[in-house]
Amino acid sequence: MSLTQEIIRKKRDRQPLSRDEIGEFVRGVVDGSVANEQVAAFAMAVYFNDMSVDERVALTLAQRDSGQVLSWDAFGLPGPLIDKHSTGGVGDLTSLLLGPMVAACAGFVPMISGRGLGHTGGTLDKLAAIPGYNLVPEARTFQRIVREVGVAIIGQTAQLAPADKRIYAIRDVTATVESIAMITASILSKKLAAGLEGLTMDIKVGSGAFMPTYEQSLELARSIVEVGNGAGMKTTAVLTDMNQPLAPCAGNALEVRCAIDYLTGHRRPARLHEVTLALAAQMLVLGGLASDTAQACAKLNAVLDSGAAAERFARMVRALGGPADLIGAPERHLGQAAVIVPVTAPRAGYVTHIDCRALGLAVVGLGGGRRRPDDAINYQVGLTDVVELGQYVEAGAPLALVHASDLPAAERAAHDILTACTLAETASPVPATVYELIS
Repeated sequence: MSLTQEIIRKKRDRQPLSRDEIGEFVRGVVDGSVANEQVAAFAMAVYFNDMSVDERVALTLAQRDSGQVLSWDAFGLPGPLIDKHSTGGVGDLTSLLLGPMVAACAGFVPMISGRGLGHTGGTLDKLAAIPGYNLVPEARTFQRIVREVGVAIIGQTAQLAPADKRIYAIRDVTATVESIAMITASILSKKLAAGLEGLTMDIKVGSGAFMPTYEQSLELARSIVEVGNGAGMKTTAVLTDMNQPLAPCAGNALEVRCAIDYLTGHRRPARLHEVTLALAAQMLVLGGLASDTAQACAKLNAVLDSGAAAERFARMVRALGGPADLIGAPERHLGQAAVIVPVTAPRAGYVTHIDCRALGLAVVGLGGGRRRPDDAINYQVGLTDVVELGQYVEAGAPLALVHASDLPAAERAAHDILTACTLAETASPVPATVYELIS
């Protein structure tokens, strides 16, 4: 048995760790014999010195095996178990959309999601904005809802990948989120614990992504595809743009409202729709529910137009304890911030650059995210009506609306938004929304 500090020392000194050493460390994370400081030190050592593919596989499997691994044999599912995961972004609410869409196309989506990390919003925090929604049901309840509804989006329970849950929270506040090895293990351990057959990864690229360069995003995509397939789960990755918020909003309840508008057809923002279709189509193809992406997109658009996807979302919310009339009366349940103020353009011009990370941090500053793991969240705060790259804005026209708890907070966020948005006399090329598929 190795001393924990010796395992940390080996990684600090760029020496390879054995599968047994990694397994021992992860078991200590779960039983409490490894202290928070040691988890932080290990994460920082991995951040600087990386892990080999073998070490990444070992860490992924150790985190998977740190708790319960779901078996679906007793449920007799008549379709594939498939899921999607994103590296995180600003205004990225695709999970709330494609889960119900894929379920309406005969897939089964047992989505175990996380809280926000750093400047990005988490799917779990968005769902926590829904009154009564049970984020951590018992495993059998979760599986039953997936069987009956086709989709359930929940958080990590105490039984599923508990080592990752603790490591994840510490990474968030120790500037070690961006480690490709640890992102790979974090994502895949949860997905493997859910018993998935196929996974599509959404890897973000741009100013709002964790990976600061296209090359690093590509490296993460290849890592996840290699480790996922090596662990016996069919895995693909799609590189998508995060040089601006994906939806024209950011903030938990605000994004749930946007998801409802999308599913019901009230408002379907073009870039959000393009990314959602690209990811959901990959899920259908992976699961054998469509022969190619064209057929998959046709099926997905059909369940949107018929209302079948919205109906699945409503059933999921109801099954997990949320209000039965959320789709019909979202304003009754999602609430509203105390102060809503526009951020006006100081002059006319084309939006040529958006510091997407700064917008995400502005939402955190409003109380819509966490600086420390135990911070409470204000679910109603955030941004709406955010301008897009390439858009022409008149002087005095809004760049965004700030939803805040009070006027000083709104003014601080407004300053951040003005700093984050660049206006110019001539337009610049707008990045593609979907870049590349890694399979």
